[in-house]
Amino acid sequence: MRETGVLLPLFSIRSPCGWGLGEIPDLVPFARWAVSAGFSLVQVLPVNEAARGQNSPYSAISAFAIDPIYLALDASVDFLAAGGVDALSPEDRALLADLRASPTVRWNDVRGLKTRASEIAFRAFLEREWRASTTRAAALRAYRREHASWLADYALFVSLHDDVQGGRSWQEWPEPLANRDPEALAEARASLSERVLYRSWLQWHLDEQWQEARRAVVATGADLMGDLPFMVATDSADVWARPGDFRLDARAGVPPDAFSATGQDWGLPVYRWDEMAKNGYAWISARAARSAELYGAYRVDHVVGFYRSYFRPNDGGAPGFVPDTEPEQIVNGERVLAAFSQGARVIAEDLGTVPDFVRASLTRLGIPGYRVLRWEKDGEVFRDPARWPSVSLATTGTHDTDSLADWWESLAAAERKALLALPGLAPLATRTTTAFDDEVRDALLGLVSASGSELLLLPFQDAMGARERVNVPGTVNDENWSYRVPMLLSALLADRGAADRLAALARRTGRLRETGP
Repeated sequence: MRETGVLLPLFSIRSPCGWGLGEIPDLVPFARWAVSAGFSLVQVLPVNEAARGQNSPYSAISAFAIDPIYLALDASVDFLAAGGVDALSPEDRALLADLRASPTVRWNDVRGLKTRASEIAFRAFLEREWRASTTRAAALRAYRREHASWLADYALFVSLHDDVQGGRSWQEWPEPLANRDPEALAEARASLSERVLYRSWLQWHLDEQWQEARRAVVATGADLMGDLPFMVATDSADVWARPGDFRLDARAGVPPDAFSATGQDWGLPVYRWDEMAKNGYAWISARAARSAELYGAYRVDHVVGFYRSYFRPNDGGAPGFVPDTEPEQIVNGERVLAAFSQGARVIAEDLGTVPDFVRASLTRLGIPGYRVLRWEKDGEVFRDPARWPSVSLATTGTHDTDSLADWWESLAAAERKALLALPGLAPLATRTTTAFDDEVRDALLGLVSASGSELLLLPFQDAMGARERVNVPGTVNDENWSYRVPMLLSALLADRGAADRLAALARRTGRLRETGP
């Protein structure tokens, strides 16, 4: 079945009610636009709660918790019961207006404001619901029981980390807490019971909004596609709660390659695949189950790392791979992907330096990998998208690349000539200008849409012919990961031009699903 998805980070959606970034309910009107434009999947970047001090959605403090920054407080019955926006201080009301108008996401300001507002909402919940043992209080109790396998440790970890230890890494906590001494944990749970309840309330509230939004998205004729990060931060609830699954004497990354003479050092823990195999990949399976709760499909980031993880020892010793032999790597990767494939469709991010045996394995498993137009080459010759395998995902770029427009205009003469040799781009070959315009946009989108890949995924900016980018790899500043769509959702829905153009493209290339309401 040929279909098309659109990629846009949740934080990038702009709505009149948003508090400086996209929020969970915004997925619904965006999905309505997506369906009108011929898309049947809406992909977001990871929404896991970010590690402290991080804007990147790929550095998480939890593999399971949704980031509270995405809670729509204007849709919260508890916040409204507390007085809503009027319950904020005058300074915070002024900040809210400023954040709504901001051209970019100001993460620290948004997070601080939402934390203060969430505390107000929680106090209302305690007084009106929890202490009165209402139906909503019973629903929270049920949620805590259902998700206890991760929620109990997560809520305690964040309460200790943020409220008691001043944001220090768990490795710097007093030894009984760092080593999870049962008596120390029991004492902490008792003394922090209200703070633990607060974090549980947040996740329950987020989950309620997410499930309501996903049902509404599905009703439009689309579904949500997620993104599963390769690893969580060392200073995370998961590593603290499951120290046997991770090596902390080494750091994960990638080896040197054609793009970097030194490779990449991500500073993340390293999987102990031998221990995970003994426990039946329990943590991996739990991540898969959680992803299936949230999404109909999801991308597995850095899939090669689940076959073989590259590590650098902290003591400066020789780096290497684990497992260290190809047969073991194949077995490990296929076991992990079997676990991930339970309950939702899996797409493998197989970009970068990937051994041939990994892509052969993905083919055997029927899991689509990526085909990115700019990188699909044999030497200097571009591969014809019409011949790309059906079990693959075709795209013009990723959240890490520059826009299709900027890539086109930056092409060297020889590479442009090689690209224009593709049969689908013949109409562009006689142009005398290298400027990116509507003709170039439509030709390049038509080329990838007509590809042999069953799944097409277009970054929102490329679909619109825009130039903003989400991430510049290796860049750590307030501007990175801060992209917001310039127009409000209402304006996007009202302007039929782009949606009609994209729907016509999907229809022409056999990707339009006539399943809308």
